[in-house]
Amino acid sequence: MKPVIAIVPSAGSGRRFGEGKTLLDLSGLPVIARTLSALQAVEEIVEIIPVMRNDEMEKALEIVEQYGFTKVRKIAPGGKERQESVSHGLDLIERKNCIVLVHDGVRPLVTPEIIRKAISALGDLDGVVTAVAVKDTIKEVRNGMVKKTLDRKQLLAVQTPQVFPYDVLMEAYTEALSSGMHFTDDAAMVEHCGGRVKVIEGEYTNIKITTREDLAAAETFLRNRS
Repeated sequence: MKPVIAIVPSAGSGRRFGEGKTLLDLSGLPVIARTLSALQAVEEIVEIIPVMRNDEMEKALEIVEQYGFTKVRKIAPGGKERQESVSHGLDLIERKNCIVLVHDGVRPLVTPEIIRKAISALGDLDGVVTAVAVKDTIKEVRNGMVKKTLDRKQLLAVQTPQVFPYDVLMEAYTEALSSGMHFTDDAAMVEHCGGRVKVIEGEYTNIKITTREDLAAAETFLRNRS
């Protein structure tokens, strides 16, 4: 198998949270430290490239040293949007003949097991995404009025990690940046370029820390693990 390099976008502004989230304490460890720990534990991953806000770079370096994240050898600066941040991480990859795994820095409850599962599912495909079934009824709304109720049996909530061959993801990013198009996740770019993307079952506990309620839920999930 080709070596796997993980890009960890962690440069969000935290507008909905009210402050940056990656350095917040989560049961005694910074959020980003829990994320990096899961990636560090996966043997297939040979390098981890966090993407951080400029004002958090120094603290991120301290965390890497403090917790012994030996697979982190460089940190990329964040961009204005997630898409630009991941692109900065791609720019730092020296081994082009690799597999790229992208995982949100604010999904600290990801397990090494789901990471390995995503990597092993790639095969000769153009991408693999993790996702969970939608539990709620989803309605399409315009101007405050319901236009359509969607069949939730056909809907999935997409998560990270997402896994791609380097050349496939790089081509998709090059196309997106040159055309000025914006996508909500990396798989959407690959799909736009005609890529074959497989979905595998994720984990409901692999939540993204977006609000303070999410942080409280993550604390609860961690207590239940111990």
